[in-house]
Order: sequence, then structure tokens, then C-alpha cells
Amino acid sequence: MLGILKDIDSIMYYPILLVILGFAALYFTLRTRFVQVRHFKESLRIIFEKPSDDRAVSSFQALMVSTASRVGTGNIVGVSTAICLGGPGAVFWMWLLAFFGASSAFMESTLAQIYKKKNKETGEYFGGPAYYIEQALHSKFFAGAFVIFLILTYGVGFNMLCSYNLQSTFIEYSFYNAHHILLVLF
Repeated sequence: MLGILKDIDSIMYYPILLVILGFAALYFTLRTRFVQVRHFKESLRIIFEKPSDDRAVSSFQALMVSTASRVGTGNIVGVSTAICLGGPGAVFWMWLLAFFGASSAFMESTLAQIYKKKNKETGEYFGGPAYYIEQALHSKFFAGAFVIFLILTYGVGFNMLCSYNLQSTFIEYSFYNAHHILLVLF
């Protein structure tokens, strides 16, 4: 099973996923005329803006929820693994991709705002990627597929990825014994 997952990973993660995400980030950066630079000062101003209503979510609170949904243990373990295995060059590439990837995050958030819906009974808003996939692409199939894959990813994929990244980091050290770890787990 591990061999199959490694084969899939060697094709899907690199080169396919990294290349697609890299080109998308570059495309959105150029298309938005470097929105991450042009609106940096405005974004700082908005973060510290007080909400008009005491019951409303502040911009800072919204930023923290958004950050929590984007950054998890996989990112933390992934960064530490990249630094351990890739050295200082890994930090450079992570910063470079993060800079250009900011425009992708901006586009994703913009689509969520454009296609959000309002609950007529409560007045609250709801939405997200499944909603804008359905509305913008006019495809319930792709929206449903996105939801199913998202549930599978959160339920199984992220947990497996985090544990795999953590244990694979220890392979480089002499005290690590994969056979002993498997005996403890099973």
C-alpha cells in the first residue's frame, strides 16, 4: 500500500501539483497587477479596523479564522521537513511561492465574497468553494465532487499526511527504527 501511495505522490505532488499551483499563482499575480503589493497598506488598515456592531466579527477575527483554516500541522511539519532536507534553499522557495500564492488566496477569497448567499430567515451569510464552483461553473457535479473529496481529505488525508511527514523526518536519524514504530502501532 505504501508503495502505491509513493507512486501516486511522485506523480501528483511533483511535478503536477507544484507546477499547476506555481503557474496559477504567477497568473493571478500578473492578472491582479501584484495585488499583494498594491493593497498591502490597505490590508493592514482593514485588519485593525473596529467593527461597527459589537456582535459583528472584526476583520482581525476573520483573518485569524481564515489563517487557522489554511495553516495546520501539515504546514508546520512540511516546513520543518523542507528545512531539514532542503536546507536554506527551501526557505527561499517557500517565501517565493508564498509571495506569489498570496494572489491565489486573494482570488479565492474574492470568489467566496462574490458568490456568497444570504439566509433570508436569519440574515446570515454562507458560502465557500462549493458554492462558487456551482454558481460560476454552473456545475453541481463539480461542486458535489469537491465536497466529497474535501470530506475525504479532512477525514483521512490530512491525518495520514501529517503522520507520514512527521515519521519520515525521523528516518534521517540513527535512533529511528520504523519496524519498532509499526509494532507499537499495531
